[in-house]
Amino acid sequence: MKVTDTKIPDVKIIEPTVYEDERGFFFESFNHKKFEEAIGREVTFVQDNHSKSSKGVLRGLHYQLPPHAQGKLVRVVQGEVFDVAVDIRKSSPTFGQWVAETLSAENKKQLWIPEGFAHGFLTMSDTAEFLYKTTSYYAASHEKSIQWNDQALNLAWPLEGFPNISEKDKNTSQTFNEGISL
Repeated sequence: MKVTDTKIPDVKIIEPTVYEDERGFFFESFNHKKFEEAIGREVTFVQDNHSKSSKGVLRGLHYQLPPHAQGKLVRVVQGEVFDVAVDIRKSSPTFGQWVAETLSAENKKQLWIPEGFAHGFLTMSDTAEFLYKTTSYYAASHEKSIQWNDQALNLAWPLEGFPNISEKDKNTSQTFNEGISL
């Protein structure tokens, strides 16, 4: 397993060691001990989620408020997405900064997004299946979202036209400037 810091060191790119031959491939998609060593702290995942999206679907930027803040370990098992994490921790030296990574079934990369980040992704392929582990259960009463096109963030989504977003995301008025305290 190869772990790479992003420009926001708390967000990590995780690339598994893949064993391939004429029959196909094998890799360890998650190992609790190695994962905790890689990120330097203890983590307990409590929920696994799976979504499928069509090309041009943009989901996000979502997060949950404490005490239900979620860390996420995300990956794509079919297709390709442009994945984004935005630091919304008020006390962080990287508050308001964002990182993005292309995740695909082909590259098998994963992204660790700790608590205190808003998260979203844009589907780049005809369809994409997206898996993620979370450190806290979904809590609708603590869920928030930031506008995908918040001008203060200046996110560089690789868009062709306008994305397909949910009614809930269309109607969000939250901006990243509000931030959260962890």
